[in-house]
Amino acid sequence: MTLDPEQLRHAMRAWTTGVAVVTAEHDGHRYGMTVNSFNSISLDPPLISVALKQLTHTHELVEKSGEFSVTILASDQRELSDRFAGKFPEIHDRFDGLQTETLLIPAPLIRAGIACFNCRVVNAIPVGENTLFVAEVIAVRGEGDGNPLVYHNRVYWELTALPA
Repeated sequence: MTLDPEQLRHAMRAWTTGVAVVTAEHDGHRYGMTVNSFNSISLDPPLISVALKQLTHTHELVEKSGEFSVTILASDQRELSDRFAGKFPEIHDRFDGLQTETLLIPAPLIRAGIACFNCRVVNAIPVGENTLFVAEVIAVRGEGDGNPLVYHNRVYWELTALPA
C-alpha cells in the first residue's frame, strides 16, 4: 500500500517551521527559493542541511557552484517569502529592488534577515524528487535577535514568548 502524497501533505501541515530563503550564484547567474527544510545537524563540525527540489533553478546553481547562502526571514518579510516561493510569476528577477549583501561567497543574502549563513556542500543525497544537501557552515551573521517568520498549516505566524 502506497501513501497518497496529499494525505502526507495535509498531515505535515501540523509541523510548524521557520522560513528561510536559500540562494546560490554561479557563473553570473543567481537565484533563490523559499524553504522550510533548513536544519542544524552539528555544531562541531558546523553542518546544516537543506532539501531542494531537483527541477529548480536554485538546485541547479547549488549543484554547479557547490555552495549556497541561507537567510532566515523575520516576521515582517512575508512578501519576500512569497516572492522567493514563486507566488508572483510576473517577477522575473527575485532580487530586483532588494538590499542584499555577501559574506565569504558570492551567493546573495537578504540584508534584513535575522540570521544568515554561507555554506559549502559536503554531501548531496538524492531523495525522491529532492536532493538533501549537507553543508559546512563557513560564515554566519546574526544572533537570533528579532521575531522570526513562522509557517504553520499554510499560514504565516508570529511567535510570542510564553510566561516563565
